[in-house]
Amino acid sequence: MTKEQYLAKRAELVNQAQNFIDEGKMEEANAKMEEIRTLDNEYEAAAQAQANLNALNDNTRITNIQSLSKNIDGEVIDAMNNEKEKIDLFDTIEYRKAFMNHVIKGTPIPEKFINADANTKTTDVGSVIPTTVLEKIIEKLEATGMILPLVTRTSYKGGLAIPTSAVKPVATWVAEGAGSDKQKKTTGQIVFGYYKLRCAVSMSFETSVVTLPVFETTLINNVTEAMVKALEQAIISGSGVGQPTGILTEIAPEGQNIEIAADEDVDYETLINAEAALPLAYESEAVWCMTKKTFMKFIGMVDANGQPIARVNYGINGRPERTLLGRTVVLNDYMTSLGANLTEDTVVAFLFNFKDYVLNTNFNITLKRYEDNETDDQVTKAIMLADGKVVDKNSLVTITKKAGE
Repeated sequence: MTKEQYLAKRAELVNQAQNFIDEGKMEEANAKMEEIRTLDNEYEAAAQAQANLNALNDNTRITNIQSLSKNIDGEVIDAMNNEKEKIDLFDTIEYRKAFMNHVIKGTPIPEKFINADANTKTTDVGSVIPTTVLEKIIEKLEATGMILPLVTRTSYKGGLAIPTSAVKPVATWVAEGAGSDKQKKTTGQIVFGYYKLRCAVSMSFETSVVTLPVFETTLINNVTEAMVKALEQAIISGSGVGQPTGILTEIAPEGQNIEIAADEDVDYETLINAEAALPLAYESEAVWCMTKKTFMKFIGMVDANGQPIARVNYGINGRPERTLLGRTVVLNDYMTSLGANLTEDTVVAFLFNFKDYVLNTNFNITLKRYEDNETDDQVTKAIMLADGKVVDKNSLVTITKKAGE
């Protein structure tokens, strides 16, 4: 059945169905509509079968590829159409070894690689980096991501208020039939605001076109890593002005700041005093926080029995797990280390339960890409709205190194 025959037949059935509806003969109309549906299905199946047959008929060309041969210039000859496809000689194992020997031992690059590219001068061939090497960008590593997983994360709208209280009622023993004094429960509140964290990196239009895909991936990773670093820096020492309020901005409760004189070194007694200052109610989840250099000052100390007070164990995954007097140590690069030249009193280590710090992200990290219309530069931008504060500082015990006079 041709398309014209199908359309004519369908139009005839539609008219018949319409006449039956006009005459009120619904059963006959429904029967005609069923015929229309059957006709549609038959034509669709026939059209599909014809299309499949046409495809098979078009692809039944017999190709007789005898072999693919390689010549000494690294070209592949296609026996079917004799088209030549260049091999990337600078990505071969042979050239990568030659390049390594040239860099390390000064061995000349073989002549066939020198002539491989008409645009490469003999004097410049030593700088032709193997293709595979170009697919990795070497960057200075920075330690991030140690603090952020430990704090309490919330996602409430700005203006969130957390009620706090420093007063607890006291129960008293009374005689039979006697009452006790009524006690007032006073409360305060901590309010979270809106602070915008933004990181934008621009690269030229030309670079975005010709660069390797790995460059763009690395660029995005750099942006997100910068955001994490800024957040963790704010959690530790944020000023609270235009950014979250850091832990070290808080003043430790009375009796929970251990001072070290400028001319004294940290010792075993320093840690004992810090542990003694930590309230028993906050004992279970508080951790030490300091730089790696500061931790290494403690690692050689021993107690009265000659047992080391600092330990480095290796977990199942092989990662080092550091402890001081059995308490977990979290290292970071956001504090001042012991041994640095200090011009003012500085906290060099502290005890704290990071769950008592709330980081409220009203708008989580979001990556956006856009083009600067003036310069055609491609900009990768990350923004977020966040605020953070210590909601309970009673677990905070600080070790402060006094500045030298």
